[in-house]
Amino acid sequence: MKKIVIVALIITLVISSVALFAQGGAEAGANKTYSVRMPTGESEGDFMTVWAKNFATHMAEKTDGRWNIEVFPYGTLGENDDIVELAQNGVVEFVFADYGWLSSYVPQTNTLALHYIWPKDNVPAILEWVNKNGKFMAMMEEKYREKDLVPLGIYYEGWQWLTSKKPINELSDLVGLKTRIMASNMLSRDYRAYGIDPTPMSYGEIYSGLQTGLLDAQSQPMFANYSMGFYEVADFFVQLWAEPFIGIPCVNKGFFDSLTEADQKLIRGYWKGVVAESAVWIQAQNDKLQKEIATKRPSISFKELNPSEVAQLKTLAETKVYPDFPSIGGPDSAKMLEVLRKDVADAQKALGL
Repeated sequence: MKKIVIVALIITLVISSVALFAQGGAEAGANKTYSVRMPTGESEGDFMTVWAKNFATHMAEKTDGRWNIEVFPYGTLGENDDIVELAQNGVVEFVFADYGWLSSYVPQTNTLALHYIWPKDNVPAILEWVNKNGKFMAMMEEKYREKDLVPLGIYYEGWQWLTSKKPINELSDLVGLKTRIMASNMLSRDYRAYGIDPTPMSYGEIYSGLQTGLLDAQSQPMFANYSMGFYEVADFFVQLWAEPFIGIPCVNKGFFDSLTEADQKLIRGYWKGVVAESAVWIQAQNDKLQKEIATKRPSISFKELNPSEVAQLKTLAETKVYPDFPSIGGPDSAKMLEVLRKDVADAQKALGL
């Protein structure tokens, strides 16, 4: 029944999209009006949906109502892979998804899925510098354009927490842990390097997977653990300091290239301008929600790996995963990894970190 509803909705969206492009296309002038869609991979009140709605408000205000962007929270237009495909095919104009799901469409996105690329501290500031000054973003846009998408930036949503039904007191406790991850070959290899048993599964099936014992654990940023209720079916939260969760808003290439230069500049300007602001917002949210989780379930334990443990996992990632990265990341991915790592180092130097 769900698939039937989604197919019917897609047909409706296709018809409206054809009508939209028929109105003007590349000849669209400065006074053209737009009614477009932006599905996201997260629930109402979570990062992607909040900042997509902020984007919609910004575009409406800056154009005196010429732009109307309707935001669809997670599940309303399908699963994460569904909404990326809708945007890729131009059925919807925008999409806000994450590095894990997008890597299935643009394999070079796996550069962002490698563990221990980012330092433990000051990730938001470093990400802002990379977005505004780094060379990685231009390379990423080139690869996305080959897949009919244009990325508008990369955004920090907090560090991933491993939430488990089983205690994790030592690194050896990770071995054999059936852990839900996003459908990403890169992430599977990341977690397998530590002895974890990675289990790709859709976002909407995680809760029941934990509840029924199909899963031992799963990996999410703190806000998702709260909004999706995962804390209700997991007792141990462990911070590996391996993987910040990164969101990537995108726009369909054909649609974006049909816009006036002024509208393109307005869209890009918004997303570049909120990198730091959105990071501050989500960190405050994550801190608040962690306290709420601790209040609602005092039995939950929160553990952060110490520097020695982090160093051990980082060594495993660098020796077991990094060498095979180009086979997964696709053409030019090795160069992109080199550029990203240099961007991160340049950001640290520029920011005095």
